[in-house]
Amino acid sequence: MAANDLALDLEELKHLQNIAKRPRVVSLISSEIRNLEKLSKDSASAASLQTAAPVSTAAKVTPSQLLNYVSVASFSWDQDNDKVKIYLSLEGVDQEKMVTEFKPMSFDAKFQDVHGKNYRFSLPKLNKEIVPEKCKVLVKPTRVVITLAKASKGNWLDLHYKEDKFKPNLDKEKDPMAGIMDLMKNMYEDGDEEMKRTIAKAWTDARSGKAADPLKRFS
Repeated sequence: MAANDLALDLEELKHLQNIAKRPRVVSLISSEIRNLEKLSKDSASAASLQTAAPVSTAAKVTPSQLLNYVSVASFSWDQDNDKVKIYLSLEGVDQEKMVTEFKPMSFDAKFQDVHGKNYRFSLPKLNKEIVPEKCKVLVKPTRVVITLAKASKGNWLDLHYKEDKFKPNLDKEKDPMAGIMDLMKNMYEDGDEEMKRTIAKAWTDARSGKAADPLKRFS
């Protein structure tokens, strides 16, 4: 019932109450007036709550998004044919406050509230692929052991992926000599003084026509 209708009904009932003479009629009218007055108050309270309650449109932020993390600096690792083990020197880690995410070429491990600090150890691009569902983390009193299951058996030269600078670019759409020249540039940048002098002379001879093959001196 609308608020205006309630007000009109109350007004009319009170008018009838004033002109009624029989006790039973007066009692019935009074009872109905009390019911309508209560209904009117309840409606007013509900409308007030609906008006006052704000609707939040802010994005929800999880507690982990607000935390600051310190990178774990001290670690070591070893491997066998099937897996890689990483040892983090981290004491007092709570298994329940650890968040890990393994992907085929990366992993991320977060350790919250470790003696009042939050730590993180992640490798955004691994040397080779792993099997995420077979990876695991073991928490010990003074360290954390992360086991990465290799997708293919073999030896890893490093934990991180490193592009082979000394592998010629064999893109068929490029000049066949471009990959070799890139290789020589990398060798020049990483070589010693003797290597740099030899490569520089090879380039000079190639430009002057003395040597058709810039790698002739290395054969």
